Amino acid sequence: MIYQVTYFMELLMDKIYADYSTSITELKKGPTALLNSSEGQTIAILNHNKPAAYLVPAERYERMLQLIEDTDLFNLASERLKEKSKALSVDIDDL
Repeated sequence: MIYQVTYFMELLMDKIYADYSTSITELKKGPTALLNSSEGQTIAILNHNKPAAYLVPAERYERMLQLIEDTDLFNLASERLKEKSKALSVDIDDL
């Protein structure tokens, strides 16, 4: 069974970064059913009422990886822009 996380639960336990939660026992019983009942949302997997893992739909996970890669590229570009004064001017026809 999957449960909707409430504000009260968050006060009693560690912060849960998902709208739905379930126990490891329920995950073992039927992971496919959990995914279907979560309607594409992330599910917090709890062990002794504390988050142990998150079950993230593949599409969301892929998007997360893209965002991380975009952030890394942005940071790299920002660092390189700081060194712009060291760059050499080159005419493309000379290459």
